[in-house]
Amino acid sequence: MAWNEPGGNKNDPWKNRGGREQGPPDLDDVFKNLFGKFGKSGGNGGGSGKSLGGIGAGILAGLLIAIWIISGFYTIREAEQGVVLRFGEYHKQVEPGLRWAPTFIDSVIPVDVQSIRDQSSSGSMLTEDENVVSVQMEMQFRVVDPVRWTFAVEDPDRSLSQSLDSAIRYVVGHSRMDDVLTDGRELTRQRVWEELQGIIEPYNMGVSIIDMNFRDARPPEQVKDAFDDAIAAQEDEQRFIREAEAYAREIEPRARGQVNRMNEEAQAYKERVTLEAQGEVARFEELLPQFERAPVVTRERIYLETMEEVLSNSSKILVDSKGGNNMMYLPLDKIMDRQRENAKPTSRSTLEGLQMPVTNEGGRNLNSTPTSGLRGESFREGR
Repeated sequence: MAWNEPGGNKNDPWKNRGGREQGPPDLDDVFKNLFGKFGKSGGNGGGSGKSLGGIGAGILAGLLIAIWIISGFYTIREAEQGVVLRFGEYHKQVEPGLRWAPTFIDSVIPVDVQSIRDQSSSGSMLTEDENVVSVQMEMQFRVVDPVRWTFAVEDPDRSLSQSLDSAIRYVVGHSRMDDVLTDGRELTRQRVWEELQGIIEPYNMGVSIIDMNFRDARPPEQVKDAFDDAIAAQEDEQRFIREAEAYAREIEPRARGQVNRMNEEAQAYKERVTLEAQGEVARFEELLPQFERAPVVTRERIYLETMEEVLSNSSKILVDSKGGNNMMYLPLDKIMDRQRENAKPTSRSTLEGLQMPVTNEGGRNLNSTPTSGLRGESFREGR
């Protein structure tokens, strides 16, 4: 008889009544029947039931151990270092790579030690000269000691932010507004850096400050227009100063050249005058003995040389006639051409007269060099 036929409900495993309700079995009933069979086999079979239960417990334990071992594997990325805690206490520090730690015993905190992190701060601050300025600064830092970064302070990011705020407010509070907003920005940035280093150094947080950027510094909106005018005036001042410096650099070499030229001209004039004076003295010393020996002739010679030198620069022609009616031919054109050629006359030294013939009272020539011309005739005539 089929189990689902009427009257065959005794063999129906799903406990259906006459096949009226067919469907999936109840899972609770299935597990109860299964555990009941294990219990009966254990009570009736003796040693065989205990052996079957031990095998199941061993398989379950093995599965749990395998899951526990597999769950202990972890990976530390290349830019990170791991801080291992054993029962909540620092145990060791691990390098990047595939690692294993016992689950529920060790815990690992990865810390990025290569990336550059940013921390910014901004706010309105009171300066030393009682002005309000709005300052924004940004700090760049890197973690160099993951253990100190993890355990030195409770919240390192928040501690760094508060330290940066404190450093900025201290430096701005001890600076003038013009220094913060204009030409003192670099000095202010450097002072904030140094102040921040002094604040975080006692905490030994395991960080290194890479750079400090002065992002913005501006006056309050109420006085922004007036401050812009002041900034423009300062820029004009700097521009005028640079133009004046450029003009000075251009004029100074030229002035130095003129000074050197004037010094050289003065030195040359000094040497020329000195030499001329020495020449006059030498000429006088040479002329004096001649004048003492023949005063009349020497006086006449000096007079003629002087007149020749004076009249050679004149365009006038003087003719001295002693009442004669003889016709005189004067080549004026040639005389004028000669004067133009000799536009820069050469002064004849009086010492040249020493070579002219000197006669005594008897009319005898005292020099052996013969002479010619008007002056030679005059000297030979005894004039």
